[in-house]
Amino acid sequence: MSSTYLALSQIAIEFPTKGGSYRALENVSINIKQGEFISLIGHSGCGKSTVLNIVAGLYKATSGGVLLEGKEVNEPGPDRAVVFQNHSLLPWLTAYENVELAVKRVFKGKKTKAEIKEWINHHLDLVHMSHAAHKKPSEISGGMKQRVGIARALAMQPKVLLMDEPFGALDALTRAHLQDSLMEIQRDLNNTVIMITHDVDEAVLLSDRIVMMTNGPAATVGEILDVTLERPRNRVELADDPAYNHLRSEVLKFLYERQRKPDEKVA
Repeated sequence: MSSTYLALSQIAIEFPTKGGSYRALENVSINIKQGEFISLIGHSGCGKSTVLNIVAGLYKATSGGVLLEGKEVNEPGPDRAVVFQNHSLLPWLTAYENVELAVKRVFKGKKTKAEIKEWINHHLDLVHMSHAAHKKPSEISGGMKQRVGIARALAMQPKVLLMDEPFGALDALTRAHLQDSLMEIQRDLNNTVIMITHDVDEAVLLSDRIVMMTNGPAATVGEILDVTLERPRNRVELADDPAYNHLRSEVLKFLYERQRKPDEKVA
């Protein structure tokens, strides 16, 4: 692993409102290594999605910035693929065609028709969706739609995979299956992932580091927790693991006791 692959440096952002300027983020700095899995966690309104949107190039920081492999990020690009909570698949296209749309955008003129077909099928297979390649979104479950969304993002061969609560709308069992799939994929591809979550167990299970955000306005990085649990990780075995439970407890303590900024007084 190189030392810094993706650098978020002193990011601040303000939005105009009827009541004046609203400072959503203040001095957010995170250095991320290649192949790291980073989770952002914090209360609603702490700017997690805003951080993700700045990395994606959808928002421009008021001050500070983002460097990916030493190059400034200032617009959206296929090197940063986003998976949202809402799968955002086009309903009139099949699972295969939804992935194909992204692949053709990125690899047009770089891969032959046969290579494109093989590439799409490979990524549908990666998320265990080959059997439903020719089904439309209305014909598959919510979890299957998310699998197709992840396949579409991965098929773009992004340098960074950005995930905004990708499993938040799913039932517990489906969520667990997708978490396991994501761990397998990340192990095999060694891709760099930033994921927003409200789920403490999900953050500890999946992450190399958990970035805990303070409350807004002017939200910032409160603490960063290293998750040193060995991989591969098994959720059933971890349930009784003292190290896992200690990490889980640290995140909960931050969220419920220390989420204010260090210099913020309690009224």
